[in-house]
Amino acid sequence: MIGLRLLSTFLVIPFLTLTAQEQLLSKEEAVAKMLKHNFGILVAKNQVVIAENNKGILNSGYLPTLTGTAGAAYNRNDTNTEFPGQLDDTGNPRPDISLENAESQRYNAALSLNYVLFDGLGRRYDFKKLKEQYRLSSLQARETIENTMLQMFSIYFEIARLTENRNVQQQALEVSKQRITRSEYAFEYGQNTKLDILNAQVDVTNDSINLLNTQQQLANARRDLNVVLNQNLNEVYQVDTIIDFIPKLKLDEFVGRATTNNVAILQTERNLNINAYDVKVNRSGYLPTIGLSGSYGWNRNQNPPSAFLSGTVFPGTNSTVNSLALGANLTWNLFDGGGTSVRVKNAKIAYENQELVKKQIVLEVDRDMKNALAIYENRLNIFRIQEQNVRTNENNFERSREQFQLGRITSIEFRQAQINLLNAQTNKNLAKYDAKLAELQLLQLTGQLLNIEF
Repeated sequence: MIGLRLLSTFLVIPFLTLTAQEQLLSKEEAVAKMLKHNFGILVAKNQVVIAENNKGILNSGYLPTLTGTAGAAYNRNDTNTEFPGQLDDTGNPRPDISLENAESQRYNAALSLNYVLFDGLGRRYDFKKLKEQYRLSSLQARETIENTMLQMFSIYFEIARLTENRNVQQQALEVSKQRITRSEYAFEYGQNTKLDILNAQVDVTNDSINLLNTQQQLANARRDLNVVLNQNLNEVYQVDTIIDFIPKLKLDEFVGRATTNNVAILQTERNLNINAYDVKVNRSGYLPTIGLSGSYGWNRNQNPPSAFLSGTVFPGTNSTVNSLALGANLTWNLFDGGGTSVRVKNAKIAYENQELVKKQIVLEVDRDMKNALAIYENRLNIFRIQEQNVRTNENNFERSREQFQLGRITSIEFRQAQINLLNAQTNKNLAKYDAKLAELQLLQLTGQLLNIEF
């Protein structure tokens, strides 16, 4: 008895502590935290920003290029000029001419402007392709968000299921404890044997172990949720256990529009457009390229004095030059060895392959839709049956409790009614959240997962 009391105390104290520390995390709040903090979603959003930068005018090739250059040079020379064997006008040897610290400076600056007027329309289709790639990146980010949302709700509903299981197991444990007390009183008054007390103690032990296991699973699930939400792992949340299902008429409307909203189909359409632009970009290699160029330059030279053969020293000079140049150019690759032709053919084949991929994905999505709808309807029916089964077992348990208290059934029969009720309640919890997850998976296929309210 002392061991059972210690075990009960060990179970109750953590339960009360966790309950006091828990804060309610609604489904809407969970979605908001996921969108704001989840690592995978943050990475996907950054990829969209990169694609948005790429589709801008600064990456289009439509703007000219302007290049600036500048330079400076400095020289200092000491020069000694000799005239061996030469005589001056007086017949004396010609003296040497020395120039010391002869400095020269050179400065230059230039601006070059280049602009492509026409490149065979390749630039135009590249620009359109970048816009399609941005739309594709947005769809890929949406797919990441949808998958992460399903992952998050699978954990969220697992916490809800384990929370409800913990509550019913706690109630089962309390009933088993009451059996021990009743069996002890009955034994003292000679109404039963020691065996009834031992059976009740065994049931308390089993219920306690089941509760401990559920609490451990619940703690693990909470840490899993914190990882998805990118929260402190020690954060403890109480989740919403109320489940509402979408009306059938609304769900049928979503299913009817699935092919226009499914993210996988939309991605194949974006890829198809990208491949179409690839064909046009490669065809631009058949056409010429016309460009304009212009430049402006400034040069300044400061030259030092220099010696002449006559023996005189020519003084230093300074010169400044300003230059302006304009030009136009035409480049036409009349034959490149067949490379452009091969690229065009391959681009066309890639486009045809993408058409086949689209047809395959449309077929697979249609199959997945039909399977998901059948699974959802089946799980929803199972949930309704399990709800009725719980009501039946609750009535059976209450009648068995009355009969047990009157001594008309044995403790084994009463325990069986208790186990049947416990199994019915846990099966109902499992069926409820399985049905809701099946509904979310169906909504993802219809492309409406991000458009509903939770």
